[in-house]
Amino acid sequence: MQIAIVVYPGMTALDVIGPYEVLRLLPDARLRFVWHEPGPITTDSGVLLLGATHSLDETPSPDIVLIGGSGPATAAMVADEKLLAWLRQVHETSTWTTSVCTGSVILAAAGILRGKPATSHWGGLSALKGFGAEPRPEERVVRDGKIVTAAGVSAGIDLGLWLAGEIAGKDQAEAIQLMIEYDPQPPFDSGHMRKASPATRRKVAELVGREGAEQLIADPPTVVREASATAKLSWSTAIEQARAR
Repeated sequence: MQIAIVVYPGMTALDVIGPYEVLRLLPDARLRFVWHEPGPITTDSGVLLLGATHSLDETPSPDIVLIGGSGPATAAMVADEKLLAWLRQVHETSTWTTSVCTGSVILAAAGILRGKPATSHWGGLSALKGFGAEPRPEERVVRDGKIVTAAGVSAGIDLGLWLAGEIAGKDQAEAIQLMIEYDPQPPFDSGHMRKASPATRRKVAELVGREGAEQLIADPPTVVREASATAKLSWSTAIEQARAR
């Protein structure tokens, strides 16, 4: 079972690393991180790198495709015609087409969610509607046929476990949940817009503004382009080893 997880510059790492930790424990799981070409991908922090192990062209028919989201980088992805064309292509033959956070906005931009219920990070719901989807802001995981969308960031773990249950059964999914000790007991209860106080919402607005500025400073694509030759060699070696597996 081939699982293709899309990675791209400026993405939010937890969107895909959460479900990755679940899905990699499925029987016969063969995972690959895909982008236009193999190589390092700088995430939205500007300091954390993930490695694309395979190109989109090398991955024409995965059984499961998963795409995460981000803040500013989502806008660039909805204009990436090669990515959108690849998503449409793989959706034709996939068993499951899935997203986390504003990854659903990218699926919607590809035309995959038109007229379908879907969820996203609360910040992406209006864009989701603009691309013709039917937002479900109160739901953490939304299924429509073989399309499954999850809400923001941490909801990717829930998506992964839901998929594990559908693919390998409840017993396997529960075993995976115990393996990763996923037993959420947050010290605060402000994880959804309906629960957050006005003060918390104002603080989020401040954080979003600050992170937007940090994005401009970090400029993830530039960080990758200016990586040292030694670092690039290290990445190439690691990615070749991953491809060999």
